[in-house]
Amino acid sequence: MLHLARNLTQLRFGSLMEIYEEANREHGQMLWPDEPEMRQIQLSEQDFYRYLNEGFFRTPGAVYAVWEAGGQYVSALRLEPYRDGLLMEALETTPEQRRRGYAAALIQAVQEELKRQGGAKVYSHVDKRNAPSLKTHAKCGFRPIADYAVCVDGSVSRKLYTMCWDA
Repeated sequence: MLHLARNLTQLRFGSLMEIYEEANREHGQMLWPDEPEMRQIQLSEQDFYRYLNEGFFRTPGAVYAVWEAGGQYVSALRLEPYRDGLLMEALETTPEQRRRGYAAALIQAVQEELKRQGGAKVYSHVDKRNAPSLKTHAKCGFRPIADYAVCVDGSVSRKLYTMCWDA
């Protein structure tokens, strides 16, 4: 089931962090290598909360999309204004729920919602080495449009493809 949040109070933050546990662990190891692992994760989660509260949700039109199954958050992504449409980012599924189609179900539900709202072009930056994500994007109708990505902050990455879906 699709859940859309337009502010932080509409999310169960602890449940969301379960989806991003791997990313938070990696983020914590990079930024706070001298801290114990649990502290690294805690600091990373605090960073994530601050980003959502002070940055992401202050962007007009930004929305967090979460897929729930059995009352649990299993997959999530962010959408924010980008170029002439929206940028889909931070697509993630909890490790124990992967390979069950939840990411595709989430993307397709978001696409249906966007169609109901009149349509939108959706961009996504996907790591060139992430075969499962590339496959999921293709399954959901995304096509590659560039072999690099121009990120929201203006930086360019040649490690990512820019993909696009148009309602």
